[in-house]
Amino acid sequence: MFHDLCLLAMLFLGIVGDNYLVSISAAFLLLLRLLGLDALLPYLEGPGLRVGLTLLILSILTPFAAGRITLNDLWGAVTKPQGAAAILGGIAGAYLGARGLTLLDTHPESITGLVLGTIIGATFFKGIPVGPLVAAGMAALLADLLVGS
Repeated sequence: MFHDLCLLAMLFLGIVGDNYLVSISAAFLLLLRLLGLDALLPYLEGPGLRVGLTLLILSILTPFAAGRITLNDLWGAVTKPQGAAAILGGIAGAYLGARGLTLLDTHPESITGLVLGTIIGATFFKGIPVGPLVAAGMAALLADLLVGS
């Protein structure tokens, strides 16, 4: 019952915040629970994350496959300030993702805060919940600053 109320609250927050990603996800999970298909949930949690990340990377790499990325684009990525910033951002994202994975392994209770923060960010700040590992990495850095290593 508590789980269903949480999903209803997330659905409500997604609708109020005009965030269809949160709304559709909460509605889908609520539907699975109401239909008694809870056995599917572990497949969405673990493998689903890997499938989602794979689809995200596929969408990012698609311009290469479609021929929309040129040699000039690649040259610009290493010679222009925006390109250099993007490379540094990619490095920071990969580093934070690794830190996030460590945080989730050592402090699995932090996933609750990440979920709440992601819902708040997606619903009220028009964010997109695509970086839970990076968010966990940022949480790890903040935790180190607040409580030390």
